[in-house]
Amino acid sequence: MTAAAHLEDQPLVTRNDEDGIATITLNRPTKFNALSMAVLEALLSELTKLEEDRSVRVVVLAGEGKAFCAGHDLKEMREDTSREAMQALFGKCSEVMLKISQIPQPVIARVHGIATAAGCQLVATCDLAIAVEEARFATSGINVGLFCSTPMVALTRNVTPKKAFEMLVTGDFLDAQTALQYGLINHVVPAEKLDETVMDMARKIASKPAVSIAYGKQLFYKQLEAARAAAYDMAAETMTCNMLTEDAQAGVDAFIAKQPMPAWKGR
Repeated sequence: MTAAAHLEDQPLVTRNDEDGIATITLNRPTKFNALSMAVLEALLSELTKLEEDRSVRVVVLAGEGKAFCAGHDLKEMREDTSREAMQALFGKCSEVMLKISQIPQPVIARVHGIATAAGCQLVATCDLAIAVEEARFATSGINVGLFCSTPMVALTRNVTPKKAFEMLVTGDFLDAQTALQYGLINHVVPAEKLDETVMDMARKIASKPAVSIAYGKQLFYKQLEAARAAAYDMAAETMTCNMLTEDAQAGVDAFIAKQPMPAWKGR
């Protein structure tokens, strides 16, 4: 079997679970993890499974090989340029991005190499992102005549409008420190510290009550798009529901009694 044939036999997305943390890895390294329709479908399938998996408290999204994700597979896009094919592809991509925000577990992007176009969209969509010092980010579709319209949705919810527009119309790459300053990522670390830093954050989150995290994540995105009064109404209802949970009541009781926090029951 040739090396190329062996790679074709590998799953496009892999999953590894450890101590309540699921690592989902884009596994198309020879294509810089480009998001073909098959990759998007495989990623959506894994995310959908996680939605109901109570054993998983945190998700890490990673990329195999030299890059996190180079965006859409342009060669595949040129194979069928019909309206129907384009709508199906970009619709599936949007479905994946929405699912990342909809699942109850926080999703951490583990970023190395490049994250371009829809790959940059993935980073912006994840709840948190940690990158190596050498990572580079761009919404570079404009360089080949394609404005990054769908990546723009996630980008403008992370980066200020003028910075986002500059990225979109120039296609220029940002280094990791600039991406940090822009608000696209949370932390920049040396390459040898990436896994340790990602897992430290994942374990910290996993140690918190999952039911409260799930309530909070759901509210976080809803209130961002709501008017202020409506956001407060939603927040008050969420706080009410959260306070009625066994975990919250046990935690408050332990705090009042100056006792250690209890073991959380989960969601």
